Amino acid sequence: MIRTGLLSITFRKLSPEEIVALAAQAGIHAIEWGGDIHVPHGNAAKAAEVGTMTREAGLETASYGSYYYVGEPNEDRPFEGIVETAVALGAPTIRVWAGRKGSAAADEAYRAGVVSDSRRIADLAATAGLTVDYEYHANTLTDTLDSALALLKEVGRPNVRTNWQPPLPLSFEQRVEDLKAVAPYLANVHVFHWAGTERLSLSEGENDWLAYFEIVRATGRTHYAMLEFVKNDDPQQFLRDAATLIRLADASGAKA
Repeated sequence: MIRTGLLSITFRKLSPEEIVALAAQAGIHAIEWGGDIHVPHGNAAKAAEVGTMTREAGLETASYGSYYYVGEPNEDRPFEGIVETAVALGAPTIRVWAGRKGSAAADEAYRAGVVSDSRRIADLAATAGLTVDYEYHANTLTDTLDSALALLKEVGRPNVRTNWQPPLPLSFEQRVEDLKAVAPYLANVHVFHWAGTERLSLSEGENDWLAYFEIVRATGRTHYAMLEFVKNDDPQQFLRDAATLIRLADASGAKA
């Protein structure tokens, strides 16, 4: 099943109240709340308030989008506090970053540190019934398919997964193969459509996303497909993209 959603960091200038209202207006299912502004790391009281607000609007909390960099010092955001925040928010999973170095720049010692810390935070999350999802992103150890798969296998924790978003340097055909390969470890999907570095309307990428969603749905698990990088950071554009996302999610289900 594909559940539709929004990353709150898409609209950092909007308040949680405004984001909840916008998401409810759009008719999507869920919000991932970001830990940099809307639900600050370690602020359980704010997290509980936002979580209640989300549920009262008939929305789900898809994830807690932390800015925890695995294997890095993170003195200002200890993972124990992030777990507490996620629990207060009612989030089922915590999004993290797989270090701050790309795979080509990371030596064996750096990778070993990311693996060790991944296991540590996975165990902390597991005690609270939570999963941990890597951001699938450049300048981290999930910047290539091979590096991401190697990391997941070496960490070897069942509650550690990866998100996916279309890697910008790859062609459409390469992205399809990339997503098929990570599908066994797939958590959620970040949805946007770009041409190079130009943000476009999601409707311009409908055919691509229909193909991606067929792969996502074939896992047989539930995944959130969440909008980000909205063109011009425009709430009205988000509403149009959300309508497209809902249609695409429904259409992929009809083909499954």
